Amino acid sequence: MTPVSPAGPGGVVKTPSGPRPRNGAPARSRGRVRRGLLRALPVSPAVVLLALFLAGPIGYCAYIAFTDLQLTGQAESRFVGFDNFREAFGDERFLNAVWLTLVFTVVSSLVGQNTLGLALASLMQRASKPVRTLTGAIVVTAWVLPEVVAGFLLYAFFRREGTLNAVLDLLHLPSQNWLFTLPILAVSFANVWRGTAFSMLVYSAALNEIPKEITEAAQVDGASGWRRMWHITLPMIRRSIGTNLMLNTLQTLSVFGLIWVMTRGGPGNRSQTLPLFMYEQAFQKSMIGYGTAVALLLLLVGSLFSLVYMRLLRTEV
Repeated sequence: MTPVSPAGPGGVVKTPSGPRPRNGAPARSRGRVRRGLLRALPVSPAVVLLALFLAGPIGYCAYIAFTDLQLTGQAESRFVGFDNFREAFGDERFLNAVWLTLVFTVVSSLVGQNTLGLALASLMQRASKPVRTLTGAIVVTAWVLPEVVAGFLLYAFFRREGTLNAVLDLLHLPSQNWLFTLPILAVSFANVWRGTAFSMLVYSAALNEIPKEITEAAQVDGASGWRRMWHITLPMIRRSIGTNLMLNTLQTLSVFGLIWVMTRGGPGNRSQTLPLFMYEQAFQKSMIGYGTAVALLLLLVGSLFSLVYMRLLRTEV
């Protein structure tokens, strides 16, 4: 056989064509970086403010939690590591405050505000316009009241000579000093009374987004009101429920003025939640480092609740 010459016509050797070097890649990369910086430029003031007024104080508080800083009578503080946290978990009063905080949150936020808000929103959809207007005005008025004012009103309602016992006496029912016998339930009811309006507004907006055709079709098929609520309404407003629970829980964990006005954490420490315990340690006993450690633990509890709710929101039904 005659070997085939690699040379083409005219004796020119053809070399296989390969990919050319991409000299424009670095320029395109620089262009993407420049465009990313330009997009981030409008939000940079907000990022700076958040870092300065949110991340900065949190970081400083995290540092204080690992020191023995005191409000008075101390020349300088020293680093003590995890001593404040070990002292907290060994303190029965702290563990009692954790338990009461969980009870207060579950009763007033997860059960009270959430359930009552959904019930009011559902009933107001079926009520006439004057009834909706009157009910909405009453409920929202309780919500817009300052926390201290609401605390004084509920203190006057639950005290021994208060409104509740006066009504019970008229009905010849037994009365008692509710702020002494059931303090944590009394402050939980007060928080429900004050915060239900927010849940009602959230659920009213969510219920209005449900197509009426779906509800009417289920009603024609013979589904009862409870079955429509369980199989149609609740699944369709699932994300609103999760968002409302998260916001209510975070707000309830930080309630201070309402409980302080009504009971000051008493009698004894039977209504002393974590915010009140933190205030007592930091400002009444002047142990700023220990009180800040308790505040960080409270922040951790709120973060755990938020992670659980965000996980539920991402889960498909």
